[in-house]
Order: sequence, then C-alpha cells, then structure tokens
Amino acid sequence: MKAARRAPTSAGILMYRRSGPRLQVLLVHPGGPYWRRKDEGAWSIPKGELDGEEDGSAVARREFAEETGVTLDQPLEPLGEIRQRAGKRVIAFAVEGDLDVHAIKSNMFKIEWPPRSGKIQAFPEIDRAEWFELAAAHAKILESQRPLLDRLAEFVGPSGRSP
Repeated sequence: MKAARRAPTSAGILMYRRSGPRLQVLLVHPGGPYWRRKDEGAWSIPKGELDGEEDGSAVARREFAEETGVTLDQPLEPLGEIRQRAGKRVIAFAVEGDLDVHAIKSNMFKIEWPPRSGKIQAFPEIDRAEWFELAAAHAKILESQRPLLDRLAEFVGPSGRSP
C-alpha cells in the first residue's frame, strides 16, 4: 500500500504598517516567466517551505529575509494556518514594520526556459514588493490567502494598533 503524500507546508510573514489612518500590508509578486503578466490574484505574503520538522516562525523569518533581503528580529504574532488551492498549508505570522520596497533584494532560482529548450535561466524569486491598503490587497493577493488579511484586520483592531 502506498503512503499518502502529505501536502507541503510553508510559513510566511504578513508585514503591516500604518499610513495615517489606513492600514497597509506588504505583498510580494512572484518572479519568473509564468507570473510576468499576472497581477490581480497573483501576489502573496513572503513565504517558503518547511524542511522536515522546522519551526514555522524560524522558516517564516528565513524566507522573509531570502525574498526581501531584510532580516526581522521583532516578535511575530501568529495568524494561524490556511490551505491554498493545491492543498499547500501556509502557517502565517504578522509583524508591524516598514521597509523600502525599492530596496528589496530577492534570492534567485533556476529553471529551464523556454520549456524544453535546454536553456537554464535564473530569475528572482520575487520580482517586486509593494505596500497595499487592505481593499487593494484583497484584489491583489492569492484568493486562498485573503483570510490572512481579514485575520490581520481583526488582530490590529479599529485603531490599527495591535493589543
């Protein structure tokens, strides 16, 4: 009998800030040729896969640093877990912070591109990051990650400050 394959698990961070009375969140756009022309419903929180029994918050910090070039040391607030369309589990954390989206430096990945060409090309894991107000973020983020925005809004409350 074949063992059931477990869905991969990722961990990520939803960074937020206040801009006047408005709450903004940091989202990243995946790099590479497949995502080049996709926008609405294509953005994500910075995240990456756990290897084995790694701690979710440690993985979230590592992946945030790899995808943005920014190392976080402030405490993370758990936002819980969601399941993406293909079954991948995402453990998410919130952190209040600020960063210059024009200064991000993402790690790279290699794939054969164009397909079946025999050419290996390198692409950034994320090609850009942007601050969005919650309403705009709802349109930009992957549909399966939208509950994270709602959980964040609930967490920070009407004043936009965490308890």
